[in-house]
Amino acid sequence: MPIKIGAVLSCAPGAIIVAVDNLEVFERNKEALQVGRFLRIAQGNLDFTIATILNIKGTNTIGSDGKPIWSFQIECQAIGTLVEDKTFDRGSLLLPVPTEHAFIAERETLDKMFSADSDHDFPLGKLSMNKTIDLMINGNRFFSKHIAIVGSTGSGKSCTVASVLQGVVGIAQHKNRNKGKQNNSHVVIFDIHDEYTAAFTLKEEESFTLSRLDIDSLQLPYWLMNSEELESMFIESNEANSHNQVSQFKHAVVLNKEKHNPGVQEVTYDTPVYFSIKEVYYFIENLNREVIGRLAGEDKPKLVDGSLVSDRKIYFDKIHDFVANSTAAATKATSGPFNGEFNRFVSRLEAKLADKRLRFLLNAKKADGQAHVTADFETLMKQFIGYLDKANVTIVDLSGVPFEVLSITVSLISRLIFDFCFHYSKLQHAQGKLNDIPVMLVCEEAHNYVPRDDHVAYRASRKSIERIAKEGRKYGLSLMVVSQRPSEVSETIFAQCNNFISLRLTNDADQTYVRRLFPDNTNAITDILPNLAPGECVVVGDAVLLPAVIKMPLPVPEPHSQSVEVHKEWKEQWRDIVFAEVIKRWRK
Repeated sequence: MPIKIGAVLSCAPGAIIVAVDNLEVFERNKEALQVGRFLRIAQGNLDFTIATILNIKGTNTIGSDGKPIWSFQIECQAIGTLVEDKTFDRGSLLLPVPTEHAFIAERETLDKMFSADSDHDFPLGKLSMNKTIDLMINGNRFFSKHIAIVGSTGSGKSCTVASVLQGVVGIAQHKNRNKGKQNNSHVVIFDIHDEYTAAFTLKEEESFTLSRLDIDSLQLPYWLMNSEELESMFIESNEANSHNQVSQFKHAVVLNKEKHNPGVQEVTYDTPVYFSIKEVYYFIENLNREVIGRLAGEDKPKLVDGSLVSDRKIYFDKIHDFVANSTAAATKATSGPFNGEFNRFVSRLEAKLADKRLRFLLNAKKADGQAHVTADFETLMKQFIGYLDKANVTIVDLSGVPFEVLSITVSLISRLIFDFCFHYSKLQHAQGKLNDIPVMLVCEEAHNYVPRDDHVAYRASRKSIERIAKEGRKYGLSLMVVSQRPSEVSETIFAQCNNFISLRLTNDADQTYVRRLFPDNTNAITDILPNLAPGECVVVGDAVLLPAVIKMPLPVPEPHSQSVEVHKEWKEQWRDIVFAEVIKRWRK
């Protein structure tokens, strides 16, 4: 039998005030009347309004006998309706009128609110206010739409991400629940600190395959880049003649793609086919040296041996020597249209091609030592969504990627995955079907490569991820955006997120920002953001019947994200280490 605690005193869309009957009732039910707990309020029929407690106010006056007389008022916010005392409906909000009775939401009511059904079939964590109840969320609504996971350092962000993803792929307590019956999940993680490998590495007998792509194993040849990514990498947009650099670089790339792919029709600047960046470098250097013969009937580039260049395609072969400038009648020759214009451009190309840190982009080789060619596109694409070794999880370890090409790397991989999902979806649509191999892209530490500021260094990655945020859902590609500084992440991306998991946030700007992102009727719950315990989080969104504070289970195995126990280590005896090993890895 529900316990009556009082009656409605006043009612407004933002707050319902419930007057508690007396001090004795309040004292007896103190534990159930804490902030964040739930009340069920009669509507005068078989339905009940479910409300969450926002704050409690007590006042006392001195009675005629000199003893205090207490009265209590509970301010709460309506969050849904318990229809005919059977099913919870978040969309229906009929507010109770004054004098209606208010009851404590007992265990049976909570079970109805949070119970699993055919839609709410994914357990996310345990309710903080009742550790025996799982918060069941709608798996389709959660993973089909974009997810934001935010929280300050040390709040349990990485463990939350690992716990959610382990639940998807079937890892629990160092075991593979899907052993022998692998599911169809596809998760790609941009891992900026190499934390998640440990969370998805099981013993060999568990038969769980993890695909891990790092600076040494990642195959990402430059010819997969589109025009914007190529120009972002090789051209300085603030140089005075950058428009000339762009036009001639584009011309050289298209010509070279046509040269190496005679069987491909209508090659464009963006077509993902092989071209030689070294040959393009030769072409630009030759344009930079070009001298035009000006004798009668010449008016063409003239080499040092006196021969005229009728087709500039020979510039791809090597760096040529041209005749000297001359005003003499017998040897008249003048500088070509771009002579001397590309000195800096050529130097930049030369430096990039010689940079060993960029070999995964500019000098990627197959196992047999040969360069990747157009025919290898299928194999290159398979590595990103786990089809090379049938892996549910692909971790792209960005920890070794040089800072200046981090944006390009993220942009290129995310765009390739988007384009694959787009074209596969279109093939499926032609047969009246939807994409049946949906992919989730996890952007760990997203503020590092999709910042709020429109900085030129991050323009490529920001554009690619924002495109996925705006359009990916239609093509079976969803985002999980993870950040400790939500106020520094692109607003466009967060605006497209339908589900939010917020762990403890201590920064005032981040708290304010997250409050703005949450739906209007859940703002009150954000007041507890600075006080959440590690692993505790507020969950809000389309997939959740009602906003809730939950405790996430620890993932087993855990990611390598634990903080060092500094004081404990400092109390130990002095340790000697081998510096040579550290320096060897550093140099590598």
